[in-house]
Amino acid sequence: MSSHTESRFAADVYADRLERAVQLMREAHLDALLVTPGPDLHYLIGSAAQSFERLTCLVITSDKATPSVVIPKLELASLADSAVAELGLQVLDWVDGTDPYQLVKSSLHVGSRVAVTDVMPALHLLPLAESFSGLPVSATPVLRELRMIKDAAEIDALRRAGAAIDRVHARMGEWLRAGRTEAEVGRDIADAIVAEGHTEAAFVIVGAGEHGADPHHDVSDRRIEPGDVVVVDIGGPVAPGYYSDSTRTYVLGEPAPQVAERIAELERAQAAAVAAVRPGARAEDVDAAARKPLTAAGLGDAFVHRTGHGIGLSVHEEPYIVGGNQLELRPGMAFSVEPGIYFRGEWGARIEDIVVVTEDGCESMNQRPHGLTVL
Repeated sequence: MSSHTESRFAADVYADRLERAVQLMREAHLDALLVTPGPDLHYLIGSAAQSFERLTCLVITSDKATPSVVIPKLELASLADSAVAELGLQVLDWVDGTDPYQLVKSSLHVGSRVAVTDVMPALHLLPLAESFSGLPVSATPVLRELRMIKDAAEIDALRRAGAAIDRVHARMGEWLRAGRTEAEVGRDIADAIVAEGHTEAAFVIVGAGEHGADPHHDVSDRRIEPGDVVVVDIGGPVAPGYYSDSTRTYVLGEPAPQVAERIAELERAQAAAVAAVRPGARAEDVDAAARKPLTAAGLGDAFVHRTGHGIGLSVHEEPYIVGGNQLELRPGMAFSVEPGIYFRGEWGARIEDIVVVTEDGCESMNQRPHGLTVL
């Protein structure tokens, strides 16, 4: 496989994805797939174009005709870094005063069964539905199937993202000190995320003491104090857009015995969940594997969220590792394994790795120690 460029993978990667999209469309009895800017468009042609009030749309048909891109003439530059030219896709540009929805319709057969990406804005979905005299169906079954199974280029990107965020966690002692605010520490972490190879810091959670009991805390002006347990959940994309996401829990000074004991139980739960990841296991089995040891330790009620979420071009995507999800895991699926325990008004802890399902188990993208780190 060809190597990736800075902004996207080689064209053969996208050619394979488009071919598989057509195969899945046929299996779903779909005639056309319409994809507006967002993660799905990025996945299929390597375009990071944005969605505006003027329609940009990739049109794929199941008859193996060359896909086309309907795009405003003034936005043509947004395709420059994509694989469109190398793939030989047809570019149908339009100017104000032209009806782009009819341009899309003219690319399709009469009576086509059309599916649209789930991130298509209503301002485009509704005029398209009017053009087709009926609401298109969701393309989620096709696009979910494509994006859930990561190819070799994607897995390599996830490895690079995991190694980069590991390097940031390895430096936490440089910034996480008593007397500093969460916000001050967060700014240093954000700078380091970029310095260590990400294109941006997508999110930085620094939850000290009672703030660690809020799974979606951000940062605040709260000063970190000796003895605080601190949850640090950080991540961002590496080129060409694949995310890291890793959480570790730190303590400033020796922890209280009960804190150390509870976080040791959490570490065992996270390890049990990772060990449960293998082809044929169900998503809910991994969730159950994380909950069982915590429940046995009397901490079941402290684990208040799902065990994990898929990751790739989006921080949160399928598959979701949650009770009731009977989806069977397959090689190439990538997701977080992140059980946590939270004690409102006191403290919290979470341990998170990204894993990729392999033929006989899984590969972790993160290698930092999992237990409570004393600073």
